[in-house]
Amino acid sequence: MVTCTGCALLCEDIDAVIENNRVKETRNACRRGAARFRGCKNRLTPSVDKKQTDIDAAIKRASELLKTAKSPMLFGWSNSTYEAQAKGIELAKKLNAIIDDTSSFCQGILIEKVLQKKFRTCSLEDIRNQADVLVYWGSDAQDSEPRHLSRFSYFPRGEARQRGYEEDRTAIAIDVRESNTAKICKGHFYRIPLKGDREFILALTDALSGKVPAYDAKRILELANTLKKAEFGVIFAGIGLTYSIKDELDILVALADHLPNFHILPMVGHYNMRGFNENLFKETGFVNRVKFDGKAVHDNKYAIVETLRQKAIDALLVVGSDPLSSLPRSVLPHLATIPVICIDPCVTLTSKIAAVTIPAAVSGVESGGSAVRMDGRMIELSKVVESNYLSDAEILARIMEGA
Repeated sequence: MVTCTGCALLCEDIDAVIENNRVKETRNACRRGAARFRGCKNRLTPSVDKKQTDIDAAIKRASELLKTAKSPMLFGWSNSTYEAQAKGIELAKKLNAIIDDTSSFCQGILIEKVLQKKFRTCSLEDIRNQADVLVYWGSDAQDSEPRHLSRFSYFPRGEARQRGYEEDRTAIAIDVRESNTAKICKGHFYRIPLKGDREFILALTDALSGKVPAYDAKRILELANTLKKAEFGVIFAGIGLTYSIKDELDILVALADHLPNFHILPMVGHYNMRGFNENLFKETGFVNRVKFDGKAVHDNKYAIVETLRQKAIDALLVVGSDPLSSLPRSVLPHLATIPVICIDPCVTLTSKIAAVTIPAAVSGVESGGSAVRMDGRMIELSKVVESNYLSDAEILARIMEGA
């Protein structure tokens, strides 16, 4: 059995059939996991200034660029091992650099609330064994984490839920569209308008407090009654919910206070996003957007979008991410004016504009390590096949030696 790094579920029950040092076949893996085990179709090669070189020269040049930069930034991390993330934080401290990750523009603010113990949370095993009411809010788990419903939440039998979804579980979807997950929830889909989460939360809070909700009173009161009867409930908070109320998360905290039998679990996509958040939180008390300057300073201006918009950095190290494919186009021109260093197993849009590219082993396939599952459990990653590629942690350790 090996662990899959296709998403933040980090499924540990995957059988991999190896032939000629390649993964020929996987069993139990979803479509995302199977693709991960197949590896890169277009493998990254070491290069400096768009010219192919060897790995030593690429690492040396990366160290030089970071060492001479006045305001470097280290970004990415969600698809990196826990060990690489720790090395990255250590490197940022050495360089007095800014460090940020992909959670900066998605689930980071919600994970931070969990780490600050503002919410009750639980493990995926707790959900499988005990949960009777499941709320997928702004989350299409069926598509983004394909084994979530089948392995941990709605469909499986659990210790206290032996009759599974047929009789022991109620699944509810709250979303702006009828997603594949919402279709599974049958008569328990609540469609809300775009950015309508705030109004829905306040109406639901009123209903739970014994007041008449401001709109759609009949359905909201029906939902409140279902939630109140839950023995062990879970709200799976997706990025749809997080984006909608990112400046008012306290209303979600207040809703959770009215539901003492409920737990909140951020639906994380990348396999080790939560690992970086926990790594940095342990070091600084913050989950992202940090600048080291003798001490750790947290500010929204240290988010990658803002640093690029303000042209505040003069070198960018990208690890386990492809910002060129996900950031707003308006902030990307600054990347053309500064050296970009890209560490990744595969060719990406970001690697194509990078001054230095350094290929890394595929974590959980060609190298081992550890990662933090979406619920906070540490999971060991296996090395499945032999490879000459350095792990992400080894590359960062060598860069730090020269920086």
